[in-house]
Amino acid sequence: MLQPSTIKFLKDLKKNNNKPWFETNRKKYEDAKSDFDTFIQSIIDSHGKKDPTIKELKAKGCSFRINRDIRFSKDKTPYKINLGASINRGRKKSIFAGYYFHLEPGESFAGGGIWMPMPAELKKVRQEIDYNLEEFSKIIQSKKFKSVYDTLYAEEEVTLVKVPQGFEKDNPAAPFLKLKSFLAIKKLKDSDITADTLKKQVLAAFDALQPLVEFINKALQE
Repeated sequence: MLQPSTIKFLKDLKKNNNKPWFETNRKKYEDAKSDFDTFIQSIIDSHGKKDPTIKELKAKGCSFRINRDIRFSKDKTPYKINLGASINRGRKKSIFAGYYFHLEPGESFAGGGIWMPMPAELKKVRQEIDYNLEEFSKIIQSKKFKSVYDTLYAEEEVTLVKVPQGFEKDNPAAPFLKLKSFLAIKKLKDSDITADTLKKQVLAAFDALQPLVEFINKALQE
């Protein structure tokens, strides 16, 4: 579980997203960040027993900075209103698929996969799905996967209107080939975040996701 004070800090930051307030409350941020990293490390240590590709990772190298890059953004608020960690081989900037935990009041989730890979990597994943549709379908239609995620994330921002070039329009894998990201997301309530069952929920989400992560990474390694 995470501490209620961590959730409260993020709620307060959303209302006071400016440098003077943040500096006055820096100790609260440091406590929240420490709480978050401790939780992430416990997840890495536990799930790393099932997925050896992440077992040597440290939370500090997986967690994202709170500062926003505002150079090219119309939104000039200086801080993110969430804490996030990308847990995969190669850490945050890896090309590989992995696991993700997002902490934000009202918007928290666990899950992962691969977000907007570059064209060369995206092509590899699509080809792997095309070649091994039966294997891919078994993964995302398994009872374990569906019980946690129901289905892949397929909102408008990650889905093409048409089947990409190089594939037939009537390809049986068409719904998946049109995806630009391959993600699964389990939403979490604020009450989940501070509950004793949080770690169990996140580990169950990562366990259900692991076959998909391995499928994608197999494609990227070839």
